[in-house]
Amino acid sequence: MSYPYRSVATLDPALGLIVLQADETLEGDMRAMMPLETAFYVSRVPSDDAVTSETLAEMAGHLTRSAGLLPHAARFSSIGYGCTSGAAEIGSDRVAGLIRAGKSSPHVTNPLSALIAACEHLGVTRLALLSPYVAQVSAKLRDALARQGIETPVFGSFDEAEEAKVVRIDGPSIVSAAVDLASRGGAEAVFLSCTNLRTLGVIDQIERETGQPCLSSNQVLAWHMAQAAGITARIPGRLGQGMVTSLK
Repeated sequence: MSYPYRSVATLDPALGLIVLQADETLEGDMRAMMPLETAFYVSRVPSDDAVTSETLAEMAGHLTRSAGLLPHAARFSSIGYGCTSGAAEIGSDRVAGLIRAGKSSPHVTNPLSALIAACEHLGVTRLALLSPYVAQVSAKLRDALARQGIETPVFGSFDEAEEAKVVRIDGPSIVSAAVDLASRGGAEAVFLSCTNLRTLGVIDQIERETGQPCLSSNQVLAWHMAQAAGITARIPGRLGQGMVTSLK
């Protein structure tokens, strides 16, 4: 027995996200920030648990295929690549090109591009940067920011090389390090780097204790993608106050 049916419309706008295989944090954070009715699709990209310049660069060879695994019928208003240090290593323009080779979207972003946009929005040019990673990886990110006119005069790291350990760093450790960095002076905001670092629940506390805006990889990525899609997302901290729904 066969039955007739009526088709429902394709949900639009849709958001696409390419998450690292080793990442345990970003997908949950994005779903927490986006409205429940948002069409939100996730693909994964192979990534090594050891975080080095070499392993980050290797992801470039997989991005097009990973983007191509997103649903074909969806019309993506924005696609995000979820790796701050990977974007710094590969380059934001190349990341966007590789993703568009697998899936069409008018807006492709990553935490590095999103951070630059967020700093422009807040009028910030000097960051206190907290990274979980070893010096070589962090240096690439700092150089990429400097080329966009964003200095990182205050820098600190948990000096961790394994992704599986990064996700286990607890909230009080992140708050303590961020507050210490801000207390050193010379910065206008704090940035918590890495999509796998559990930062979403500590942003407001860091802002209260430092008196400065606190930005994180997952927070700025969600903000940037939501702007492109005209979505009012639940963005914590000062970045989410008076959130606009159109991208310049």
